[in-house]
Amino acid sequence: VVLSGSMSDYPPFQYGKSRFNQETFRGRFRHFLDVIDPSTLFVSEKRLQECIKLLNSFRQGTLPPGVTDAELWEAQKIKQAIIHPDTGEKILMPFRMSGRTPRNQHYIYHQLLLHLTFSPFQWLNQSHNACVNYSNRNATKPAPFSKFFQGYVGAVTSAVSIAVGLNVLIQKADRLNPTTKLLVQRFVPFPAVASANICNVVLMRHTELSDGIDVLDDSGKVVGTSKIAARHALLETALTRVVMPMPIMVLPPMVMAVLEKLPLLQRRRRLVLPVHSLVCLAAFGLALPLAISLFPQMSQISANQLEPEIAAATDCQILTYNKGL
Repeated sequence: VVLSGSMSDYPPFQYGKSRFNQETFRGRFRHFLDVIDPSTLFVSEKRLQECIKLLNSFRQGTLPPGVTDAELWEAQKIKQAIIHPDTGEKILMPFRMSGRTPRNQHYIYHQLLLHLTFSPFQWLNQSHNACVNYSNRNATKPAPFSKFFQGYVGAVTSAVSIAVGLNVLIQKADRLNPTTKLLVQRFVPFPAVASANICNVVLMRHTELSDGIDVLDDSGKVVGTSKIAARHALLETALTRVVMPMPIMVLPPMVMAVLEKLPLLQRRRRLVLPVHSLVCLAAFGLALPLAISLFPQMSQISANQLEPEIAAATDCQILTYNKGL
């Protein structure tokens, strides 16, 4: 018997399901706040194995007495943050979604946006993005390392070229007057970062387009391998990478425009920079869960939209696939 958790927000435990409603944006947002919780980075191997053992006991119906729903949900949260859902293997700590810390990403993004020629920070940022995209991909089909390396080279080269090229182009736009040039420069970072992110995720996961990904029925049984579902997965993931920079580039200027009018900041101008940094950090902390909450990780698609052989192989009308993160 599983005892109820002490907190009212813990429903009866369901293995492999989220405790939040994944059909609503709010539910997905709360779910991904769990997934990206930085505290999971410090979970020991012993604690991880205890969580896996507890979840296995639940599946086998051999739970120890006194285990609460809260403990089971916490164990599943830890497992989902560390273990890849397709491979069952640990995701390396720097490449987990919980490893994309606001501090590191804020610093790297500013290096990307402020340097107008090639910078090692741009290569570092896009290399990290490439590894995150690969580590959190749909991995139902194995791919050789050579394809990963080809994708990495293409992803980093194209992403850095776009980010640097757009900024250099504006610098060389002599026909623009200084005021117009400055105004355009303020808007260039977003398409630069967004397009670089799209190239990165598509090239790092291009094998999914050629090999397809598994689609599952209601019982979790693999119905077939679909290239159409793979296209949907990459499109959804690419859209999250477009949305991700928005809060970072839109919110800080708006918030600072209000805060700088406060008497305290007008009297003590030295506080403007640290306050601005805190606002930027908060914006990035909000950007990641907002972006990846646009779509559920286990997305659904109508069987009629997939290949005819897949639709004919099941009576299930709605199939699911791992979109990846």
